[in-house]
Amino acid sequence: MRVLVVEDDPGTAAGLLATLKAAGYAPDVCASLASASSALAVEVFDLVLLDRGLPDGDGLQWLRRLRERGLMLPVLILTARDTLPDRVAGLDQGADDYLVKPFEAEELLARMRLALRRSEGRASPLLHHGDLEIDPAAHSVTRAGQPVTLRVKEFALLLALLRSAGQVLSRQRLEETLYGFDEALESNALEVHIHHLRRKLGDDFVKTVRGVGYFVPRPGDKPAPNPKGS
Repeated sequence: MRVLVVEDDPGTAAGLLATLKAAGYAPDVCASLASASSALAVEVFDLVLLDRGLPDGDGLQWLRRLRERGLMLPVLILTARDTLPDRVAGLDQGADDYLVKPFEAEELLARMRLALRRSEGRASPLLHHGDLEIDPAAHSVTRAGQPVTLRVKEFALLLALLRSAGQVLSRQRLEETLYGFDEALESNALEVHIHHLRRKLGDDFVKTVRGVGYFVPRPGDKPAPNPKGS
């Protein structure tokens, strides 16, 4: 999942980057509201972590303008402002959650998972797909009750594909989901991850649409007819 971190304190930003990368997210950091607006204009993000006191303005006012323009992705405010009026204002201006600094990494990750579940319309913390059960909190996968071991990027790729099951995701979109601005990306990295998923979950688990991208069929979907009838 691609996460935009809007934070101007270098130490806090570095800590958030380390936490998010270790949890399998692809984070990018912007130190100002102007750069965050530019990033949102050219990239697709799944969630925003937003500080309030930025050099070029109040993050809360920026968030209100985003909501007025119809941007609906989850936004969590991370701030040292801990009074009740501050927390209420943050939620009323469009934040999905409000976390007071300092906080523990485990709580941040749990609140992120909750915000993402709400944005997807899911109540359950677990994802199910056929005989697969995925626990995003534990980073665990079982198939027919048997554990499947996935690396961090493989797990992130699986989540991205399952959350859009039945929809073709372009190579660019998947790469943007897995890698941030500052991460080196080898030309065949995505294909390697796809290969590993197929080896562990079955050759037919991830489908390729040549020249377009990849997708995981929804359970019960019928194979597309062969255009040649063979």
